[in-house]
Amino acid sequence: MDRRSFLTKAALGGAAASTLATPALAQAQPKISWRLTSSFPKSLDTLYDSAVLLSQRVAEATDGAFQIQPFATGEIVPALQAADATAAGTVEMSHTVGYYYWGKDPTWALGSTVPFGLSARGMNAWQYHGGGIEMYNEFLATQGLIGFPGGNTGVQMGGWFRKEINTVADLQGLKMRIGGFAGKVMEKLGLVPQQVSGGDVYPALEKGTIDAAEWVGPYDDEKLGFYRVAPYYYYPGWWEGGPTVHFMFNKAAFEGLPPSYQSLLRTTCQAIDANMLQKYDYNNPAALKSLVAKGAQLRPFSQEILEACFNAANEIYAELEATNPAFAKIWTSMKAFRAENYLWTQVAEYNYDTFMMIQQRNGKL
Repeated sequence: MDRRSFLTKAALGGAAASTLATPALAQAQPKISWRLTSSFPKSLDTLYDSAVLLSQRVAEATDGAFQIQPFATGEIVPALQAADATAAGTVEMSHTVGYYYWGKDPTWALGSTVPFGLSARGMNAWQYHGGGIEMYNEFLATQGLIGFPGGNTGVQMGGWFRKEINTVADLQGLKMRIGGFAGKVMEKLGLVPQQVSGGDVYPALEKGTIDAAEWVGPYDDEKLGFYRVAPYYYYPGWWEGGPTVHFMFNKAAFEGLPPSYQSLLRTTCQAIDANMLQKYDYNNPAALKSLVAKGAQLRPFSQEILEACFNAANEIYAELEATNPAFAKIWTSMKAFRAENYLWTQVAEYNYDTFMMIQQRNGKL
């Protein structure tokens, strides 16, 4: 065959293939437009921007065919109504935290975090390889939802206090902005939990309406300026050892997507899940140093307080296991892995980290 003739035919064949591929691609990637409501304000960039990042990546992967428009808390519904709006079909999806809805059923909290639960790494291991995602979705299906992990802050701080807290007796009558399971545990020890929205926490601390408040960790806490009015910064936040943030989808809307879009969303959620923890791990060290330089007084919760809280939490778990089958199923699985996870963690991770922490304190790093 003549070489010029061959190249010409090959080029024409390529053009024909390209022409044929276009309608096939369009058919495989239908144009879809969704709305996403976030439980977070734009000022908390690591949390809110995770929704923005998901939207960008989904659009890029589909050549703009699948558009998801994120809205900050309050732009469509308040923070604590994000999952409800998703289930009702007001929006197709949300970026929120399961424990926000624990008052409806404590099982909601198990997908995110519970007092003295798993660390971030442990939570990820259990969710992705221990059946956690599947079990949580069995529960979410009863709410008209499907959910996938979409971020983790890592272990949080124990909050900001106007005075030092050294013993369990010091918690008596203390008014603290703390929600969910943690508030229920603290209530057993005499603390008075308060539900205060994010924007009202600073003035409430400043006026003495509340005595303490928990938020997230150094990177987010510094932006809110709590150190100016409640200088004692306690750790660890035992109620949030590895809190997972979820992308929640209206079940009917998700199941109505082409399989390729469903797969893309699952993959992108997992990428965002990893990215959030990485970003907090990178930004928290500098933020903690900055807070201390500005006057924050770091304090550990005493072993007495931690033990009392641990025991109180276990009393609540025992009650729920006996009365709530959905909670009992997931908690039994999580609890079993928790024992195995900390067996392994203390052998390698703990010893390596402890040695390196000693080097850091000795100025050798």
